[in-house]
Amino acid sequence: MSRRALPHWVSLALALSLYPALRAVHLPCRFDWLTLGVAYWIILAAQSIFVAVLLAAIGMSNVLRPWRERYRKQPFRIVAALIFLVILIFATSPARAVVLTVDTLALLELVDRGKLHRLGAAAKDILPPAAYLFFGFLMVLAYNYAIVTTRYNFAYDPAMAAIDRWLLHGHTVSDLTHWAVERLPPSFFHAMEFIYFGMFPQIGATIILLALLEGRARSLQFVGTILLSYYFALTLFYLWPAQGPYYLCPDHFARFPASLQSYNIQKNLIRHALALWHHEPVSRISADYFIGFPCMHIVQPLIVLWYLRPWRRAVLFLAAYDIVLIIAILMLEMHYAVDFLAGILVAVLAIAISGGHGLSLRGDRGAHDTRQNPAALAT
Repeated sequence: MSRRALPHWVSLALALSLYPALRAVHLPCRFDWLTLGVAYWIILAAQSIFVAVLLAAIGMSNVLRPWRERYRKQPFRIVAALIFLVILIFATSPARAVVLTVDTLALLELVDRGKLHRLGAAAKDILPPAAYLFFGFLMVLAYNYAIVTTRYNFAYDPAMAAIDRWLLHGHTVSDLTHWAVERLPPSFFHAMEFIYFGMFPQIGATIILLALLEGRARSLQFVGTILLSYYFALTLFYLWPAQGPYYLCPDHFARFPASLQSYNIQKNLIRHALALWHHEPVSRISADYFIGFPCMHIVQPLIVLWYLRPWRRAVLFLAAYDIVLIIAILMLEMHYAVDFLAGILVAVLAIAISGGHGLSLRGDRGAHDTRQNPAALAT
């Protein structure tokens, strides 16, 4: 068995063990399909297409040249796009309007280039790794629920906080957040929250780009590396369960902006973790993600950067984004500093085991040619 195949075998073993594991801790093998399905297959899918288009425009020369020429010769298209954007802004929100407009323009571009017939072939490359990630993450959620029923979720928060004080020379992440709350407006924290949740479309965009440029096998390999890192995270969480610095902060919810989505998420995570620990009845497994150590918001961007490394400008753009993401994680009081260090180690280990460059379904030559000539997307 090759190392690159290891995540797939681990995924299969965990899938076969899922039902008896949940039964052993008196949890139902039922999922909140509506919440999880809409969040993944509709919301995240739309955002991922947007980010994939953005990365292609930034990191792949000539991708937008035909589009620019077409809109220069037919300026009425710009007017139509702007009207469409304005309508969506009034119907939804500015951010959603921009995402949906870019996604629509990308689809229309395929029609203009006569490539709509290729959507079926593209879907065959994109959907299997996307489905693999979806069902793999469902397993991670289920096992994360099971762990919280058997391991006190906050057992190692004091130890993590003590390590942080040593790393930060007597300071804590909560100290930094409190300093920011006292000096910065709520709009700053809303921006940080936007950056924080904006990490997830990076994963979907990478699935799309790898599937289209290097083949389904490479995209599946990427998903396997992501899932392997989650399996490592589950192991560490079982050994050293911890929630995050907001749990130990005595006045966190009195000082933290209540208008933030993360405010309610943090409150619900604490409440739901305690409910699981006390074995209160659970009807279905939903989107509660309790793992604080390691920080997967560091792990996943590092894996993305590794897999997209042939496209340097796109990687530089994402690296700049990820630097701001680190600030957002700290400002939202989501993770201890030690969680970052553990996250780096998990990412390196997952990449070392399964992140090597293997053969794509189109072969090494095809992948090499596409990386050297990213305009393949435009032709």
